[in-house]
Amino acid sequence: MSDFDGLRPASRGFFARDVLEVAPELLGCVLQRTDPEGTVSIRISEVEAYAGERDPGAHAYRGKTNRNKTMFGAPGHIYCYFTYGMHHALNLVTGPLGQPYGCLIRAGDVIAGAGLARARRERKPRKIPLSEHALARGPGCVAQSFGADLNNDGDDLFDGQWRLLIPENGAVLPHARGPRVGLSGPGGDGTAFPWRFWLTDAPSVSAYKPGRR
Repeated sequence: MSDFDGLRPASRGFFARDVLEVAPELLGCVLQRTDPEGTVSIRISEVEAYAGERDPGAHAYRGKTNRNKTMFGAPGHIYCYFTYGMHHALNLVTGPLGQPYGCLIRAGDVIAGAGLARARRERKPRKIPLSEHALARGPGCVAQSFGADLNNDGDDLFDGQWRLLIPENGAVLPHARGPRVGLSGPGGDGTAFPWRFWLTDAPSVSAYKPGRR
């Protein structure tokens, strides 16, 4: 049986909904990128939702900037940013045009192209090789496995380079939800914003860390 059995390509309409509808439905979906180096496919195990003007944890909470402008564009695009001076992160833009909503891909399992993902993740010498579940564990690791950087900000998921495969039956997999990782202030309040969603049985899910006050 193939890892892609029971999946079909998403339509743009899948993304053109409220981010809190889309986020849990991304769990178990496969995000795939093909570039000159090859193809990497990651089954998503953890996401965080960000809802622009109604979300104090979102980059777009205070409006449009050159950094976050992709979030204000059409759904089904990639918002990529550089953070902490160390790594990139990938978000899938949701909602209607002009509404800056998106889902951060926090973690997943590499189900195709693991050799390429490992080569990208282990370019810096390591004493101990990465485990399979650590290849895309954390948003920076996801972006690195895909070989993605700021040049991919604004990429269209429907231009042939990227695609998202979703369950044919539309089923939402069993999951948990809770506070988002590393956020302080109101956006880190897990009661008001329990907007991290993850598969409970996936070892690739990243560890929770509260934000620093």
